[in-house]
Amino acid sequence: MKDKADINNQSKASDSEAAEHTFLPDFCNARIIFLAILIAQLLSFVLTLAGGVSRPNFWVNLSLVSLFVTFIAIGNILVLCVSRKFLHKLHHTAAAITCYALSLTITLTVSVASILVTPKEALWASSPENVQTFNLLYILTSDILIRNMAISAIVSAVALRYFYIQHQWKANIQVEARSRIQALQARIRPHFLFNSMNTIASLTHSNPAMAEKAVEDLADLFRASLGHQNRVTLQEELNFTRRYINMEKLRLGDRLTIELKIEEGISLNSKVPALILQPIVENAIYHGVEPLTKGGTINIDITSTQHDLHFTISNPVGDMKIDRKRPGNKMAQENIKQRLQLAYGDFSNLDISHEQGLYKVSFNIPIEANV
Repeated sequence: MKDKADINNQSKASDSEAAEHTFLPDFCNARIIFLAILIAQLLSFVLTLAGGVSRPNFWVNLSLVSLFVTFIAIGNILVLCVSRKFLHKLHHTAAAITCYALSLTITLTVSVASILVTPKEALWASSPENVQTFNLLYILTSDILIRNMAISAIVSAVALRYFYIQHQWKANIQVEARSRIQALQARIRPHFLFNSMNTIASLTHSNPAMAEKAVEDLADLFRASLGHQNRVTLQEELNFTRRYINMEKLRLGDRLTIELKIEEGISLNSKVPALILQPIVENAIYHGVEPLTKGGTINIDITSTQHDLHFTISNPVGDMKIDRKRPGNKMAQENIKQRLQLAYGDFSNLDISHEQGLYKVSFNIPIEANV
C-alpha cells in the first residue's frame, strides 16, 4: 500500500512539474491579470501624453483611451486563459505566433466595435465628408484602425515577450529550489547511512528485535527521502523527522532527548516544504548534542498565528570555537533560508540566535491548506 501511495504521489508531483514548465504563463492567474491591466493603464498614459498635456479634454481623453485599452487587455487575458490547454499542445514557435495573432485579432475586434458605437460625427468631426462614406470597408482601411493595429503589434510583442521571460525565470527558480531539495536528500544519505548501519550491526546480536525495528525505520526514512515532492503535510514532515531521531537515539542513547510541542489547533494537514525541519534537527544533533559529554535536549516548538506556522528549534551548545571544526552547519541553514525565500519571498524568514549556551533557529511559513 505504501509503494502504491508513493507512486501516486510521484505521479502527482510529475504532473505538477509539467504544468510549471509549460511554455506560457497561466493567464488565469490573478498576478498575471494584475500585471496585464497595469501594463494597459501605463500604455494609456503614454498614448494620451503623446498628444500633449495642454490638449483640451485631457482627462476625458485619458479615460476613453484607458477604457479602450483595458477592454483589449481583458479580452486578451480571457482568450489566452481559455485557450491555454490548446496552446500548450503546440510547438513553442507555433504557440508564440498563435498568441500574437490572437492578440491582434482582439485589438481588431475591439477597435471595430468602438468605431461602430462611436457617433460618426464625433469620430470624424474634422472631416465631415467621411461620414457619407462610413461603411465596414472604410472602417477597415481607416487611419484610426491602422494606427491601433500598429500600436498593438508593437505592444503585444513586447508584452508577450515580457510574460514569457518572467515565466521562464520563475520556472528556473522552481527548478533550482527542487535541485536544492535533492541536494539535501543526497547529503542525508552518506554519513547517516554509515552510522545507522553500524548501529544496526551492533544491535543484531545484543537486541535483534530492536535491530529489526531500526531496519524498518531506516527503510521508511529512505523511502520518504527518495520522494520528489516539493510540498508535504506537516504530519509527513514530522513523521520523517521522528524516524531520523529514532535512528540517532539508537546511536546516542540517553544523551539525546527530544521535546516536541505543537500548539493546540494546528492542522497537521497544513502544507510545508519537504525537508524543512529534519536538516535543522540534524544540525542540532550533530553540532549541539553529540559533542557534549552529557548530551542534551532539543526543543521543537510549533506555534501558529492566523496566517503563519512558526517553528523554533533550540539545542544546547558547547564551545562554539571548538565546534567550528565540524563542517556543514551554515551550509544547511543557508540552503533552507534560500529555499524559504524562493518559496514564499518576504512572507517567510529564518532567524538564528546564540546566547547563554543555547543555539536557536526559528522560521515561519504561510499556512497552506491541504487541498
